[in-house]
Amino acid sequence: MIFMSINTHDYENDVRVMTGAFYPGEKIVIEDSDECNLKVMVTVENNNITGKIISGKEECGFDAVSEVNTPGSIRNLLKRELYRIYSDLTGKKLPWGTLTGIRPIKIPLALVEQGMKDEDIKAHFKSEYLVNDNKAELGLKVAQNEHKLLQKIDYKNGYSLYIGIPFCPTTCLYCSFTSYPISMWKDRVDLYLDALFKELSYLSDLLKDKKPDSIYIGGGTPTTLLPHQFERLFVFLYEHFDVSHAKEFTVEAGRPDSIDKDKLQVIRKYGIDRISVNPQTMNQKTLDFIGRRHSVEDVHRAFALARECGFDNINMDLIVGLPGETKSDVQYTLEEVNKLNPDSLTVHSLAIKRAAALNMFKERYEDCHIENTDEIMDMTYDFAIGNGYEPYYLYRQKNMAGNLENVGYAKPDKAGIYNILIMEEKQSIFAAGANSQSKIVFHDENRVERIENVKDVTNYIDRVSEMIERKRAFFHGKNELR
Repeated sequence: MIFMSINTHDYENDVRVMTGAFYPGEKIVIEDSDECNLKVMVTVENNNITGKIISGKEECGFDAVSEVNTPGSIRNLLKRELYRIYSDLTGKKLPWGTLTGIRPIKIPLALVEQGMKDEDIKAHFKSEYLVNDNKAELGLKVAQNEHKLLQKIDYKNGYSLYIGIPFCPTTCLYCSFTSYPISMWKDRVDLYLDALFKELSYLSDLLKDKKPDSIYIGGGTPTTLLPHQFERLFVFLYEHFDVSHAKEFTVEAGRPDSIDKDKLQVIRKYGIDRISVNPQTMNQKTLDFIGRRHSVEDVHRAFALARECGFDNINMDLIVGLPGETKSDVQYTLEEVNKLNPDSLTVHSLAIKRAAALNMFKERYEDCHIENTDEIMDMTYDFAIGNGYEPYYLYRQKNMAGNLENVGYAKPDKAGIYNILIMEEKQSIFAAGANSQSKIVFHDENRVERIENVKDVTNYIDRVSEMIERKRAFFHGKNELR
């Protein structure tokens, strides 16, 4: 247990998150007791920060002054001082240094946009945030590729559209997403689509003077829809939205056990060529353990079928750090994926959410070894670069194995623009469906606002008019769409 004391709420979360990064799983409390094996006391006064950390009989402290009296400068200085002490106490070095947020690429991307030299960007990344050499290089490459891709986007006159299909074949062991087993909900899918069309109809009217740059159908697992249900969805979209200028239209097919020829043919019929076939791992024992309910052979079958149907932009998602997997298991997965030669590849570090079965019932899985290291992620990077992929987007999550990252890699002209836009918050994304969230970007005011829908499918069906009213109320008056 860790005792934490700070004299201001302004930096309390920074101290809490930085502490948690070095002591994952430890409970942080604000009342001191003999049970606390680490005590962290911080004072911030103007631009002066002081602190004392007591670990057992060892006591460390700092007293530093920020040269610039701004919250950002003070925050960075505080986190660097904490990092250095925690690193000495634990012997740990975090690959991303003091960066604990989910969007670390915002920093180098802004510097790329300002025209800063490459070496200066990496030096800033390392000195200001203590990022290691490999992550500084990775961050710069991602930022450069994002910058090139985003130059095609008209932030103000365009938008992105997200459509949520919240059904899945089964719920995976590590997943906390509010998804619904299709076997139990198949009789209500058409009712869900009816509600979804009402919300999309409102959005089409709201956005009638704009054209979408990207459309993304995600989930859940969208390919739990039957062919005639896909047909309904695409006919509606083409009738209500001008997709002729869209730079990409993606269907996150996902689970191989939900993909068949009839579905793929309907998707392809409407001009969509960007899909995903996501194995997560090519080790059958792991698939069985995490509840994927499909085989490695199913992955090969679904991928070959997609190629046969004319899809020339197929992504594959992998997860590093799955229970029981070692470096050699990840290497085997990469070798098997290489045989399929997908057009893009997304490598995720396992993040165990609070609502995931792996966490909620952790006493059942206490013998599960979860391994992810900087070395393993570097191996996936070397594999991607060596096979003609370039990193083009990156984000992080809480509770990530190894405190690492998720990286999207793509071959030339195969990068997913929507993936960048959702991370870098450069363009408004209008979302429809259960558990979806619209992100509205106000460039002139440098702010991003969110409009959330209810998570539960039944609630969404019953309350879709309320979801529409939430958006209508938001855009009335000071948030008028412009």
